[in-house]
Amino acid sequence: MQIAFLAAPVGVEQIELTEPWQAALDHGDKPRLVSTRGGRIQAFHHLDRADTFPVDVTLDEARVDDFDGLVLPGGVANPDALRMDRRAVEFVKGFFDAGKPVAAICHAPWTLIEADAVRGRTLTSWPSLRTDVRNAGGTWVDEQVALCTNGPNALVTSRRPADLKAFCAAFTDAFGKAAQAAGD
Repeated sequence: MQIAFLAAPVGVEQIELTEPWQAALDHGDKPRLVSTRGGRIQAFHHLDRADTFPVDVTLDEARVDDFDGLVLPGGVANPDALRMDRRAVEFVKGFFDAGKPVAAICHAPWTLIEADAVRGRTLTSWPSLRTDVRNAGGTWVDEQVALCTNGPNALVTSRRPADLKAFCAAFTDAFGKAAQAAGD
């Protein structure tokens, strides 16, 4: 499976990018870093600058058809920037329209909300997004991982970095099942 990891040029929480990325690799998948512009993205450890990572493809070049699933890492600034970028929102929406699995952790559901992708869905997130999720028509739960399959695709969400082990196991399993169902 080829999996898109969507991140803004600045502000992604590094561990929420690197641990799911490694989980995808360990599962035999091919992760690709997608961003709003080329070059490198700047990750953070909470408020401190961390490492930079090379962008594989920009949103101007990326097509939903080229990917089997989407992972949205968190950090506060990352999804806040993405939800303000029309191309990012359309890219995310495209995965739901195509029935492809999506995984989001921490603050990343902000981008899902902007893409109008949480209505009628059950998900979790960083606790401060609870009201945003509910106002967007979703059901918010306080669990390590929420797997929602009542919709066009599997949606896997998680609350925080402490939940990464469960998040990685859930999204690789859900993405694998989606690939099997699609006949890949």
